[in-house]
Amino acid sequence: MKHLLLLIYLLMAPCATLSAQELVSNGQRDIVFKSVNVIPMDRERVLENQTVVVRNGRIAALGTDGKVTISKDALIIDAKGKYLTPGWAEIHAHVPPIDDIEPMKEVLMLYLANGITTIRGMLGHPRHLELRSKINSGEILGPHFYATGPSFNGQTVKTAERGAQMVREQKVAGYDFLKLHPGLTKETFPAIAKTAHEVGIPFVGHVSFNVGVWRAIDAGYSSIDHMDGFVEAIVPRSDTLAEPETGLFASWIAYRADASQIPKLVKGLRDKHIRVVPTQALAERWLSPLPADAFTNDPEMKYMKPEQVKGWENTKKGYLANPNFSKEHAEKLIQIRRKLIYACQKNGVDILLGSDAPQIFNVPGFSIHHEMKYMVDAGLTPYETLRTGTVNVASYLNKPDWGVVKTGNVSDLVLLGGNPLKDISQTKNIEGVMMGTNWLSKAYIQNELKKLEKQ
Repeated sequence: MKHLLLLIYLLMAPCATLSAQELVSNGQRDIVFKSVNVIPMDRERVLENQTVVVRNGRIAALGTDGKVTISKDALIIDAKGKYLTPGWAEIHAHVPPIDDIEPMKEVLMLYLANGITTIRGMLGHPRHLELRSKINSGEILGPHFYATGPSFNGQTVKTAERGAQMVREQKVAGYDFLKLHPGLTKETFPAIAKTAHEVGIPFVGHVSFNVGVWRAIDAGYSSIDHMDGFVEAIVPRSDTLAEPETGLFASWIAYRADASQIPKLVKGLRDKHIRVVPTQALAERWLSPLPADAFTNDPEMKYMKPEQVKGWENTKKGYLANPNFSKEHAEKLIQIRRKLIYACQKNGVDILLGSDAPQIFNVPGFSIHHEMKYMVDAGLTPYETLRTGTVNVASYLNKPDWGVVKTGNVSDLVLLGGNPLKDISQTKNIEGVMMGTNWLSKAYIQNELKKLEKQ
């Protein structure tokens, strides 16, 4: 299989034991995590000193050390003192919408290197369908890939008829979701939503200003991303304003938000079972009052081209220099968004893990760890936060054998050096990633990341 050419074969004696740091890959043998602490994610707990056997992309056995049978030629990974957890999802990912697949493969590796084993691409391109197929066949190494189609927005959809036609075209093409962007109207949006329900393809993403969050809820979005439209819905008299007066994600008016209106909004989302993808990292890094140099020197910026980082820096500086900007109002935007996230979590609205990358100071893969930290900052426990990228996503995608470490489930796993239930920053302490049948050791990941450095 072609994807195995990406990995390095090691000829090893039967039942050879490897440290988690060694560079190793899977042929046809079982892979065994020995003496590992398992965070199964079925509830908040740690199963200590476990043996986990992976065979053919599934968890074949899980039990106390010494109680599990290990095949003679198994590849054993010494995981003593480490933690094994389900791989995470990035539900607002971006893969380059271009004809060349090679740059797409680079982005896929950034996701995998950060423990992300499922992504939903949020700006579609016909080559993404080919990419999805090659990932599924094993020809290309990458996370499970769900593809949205090309954008529905004010430029691509001028009439209701065209909106309905695009829905049918993308359904026939085989996309998993429709991506909605700003610029849709009270005439074009209903046609898109109605046709999407008729043909059976979910729509996700932005809420156009002229549509508003209440129409979006009534129309049955599959997921609302960025919490787009949420703040406007709780700012008194926001409906009397023109879109430029409100700012991106209501950044200019969020200081006037009425938190007493949050329960009504959350009830609407819960009653319609609409998932929320906060992308809080985008707000905390782009729309916060922090200066650009708070992020430009982050280590992960070396994986982006210098001109890309410079563009992000200029965008951030432009935001801070806008006459509508004030430090106090920007801080209130961040705080009200945190309250919205917390209210969703505590009142039965499923949150899905997504950060929007590459985007302003959000590097693919790395930004999901920022997102998890920001959710903890919003009041979620580390366990609740981890659920947003595992159990909640498995439910959303109707994958009952994903998101939990148990016998029979898929072997999409992350091995960590510390316990993320106690310290969410341990999600960055990656010792290796199990992607289906492939074991990506720490050394392999570091080697691949080195190749991806742009500066």
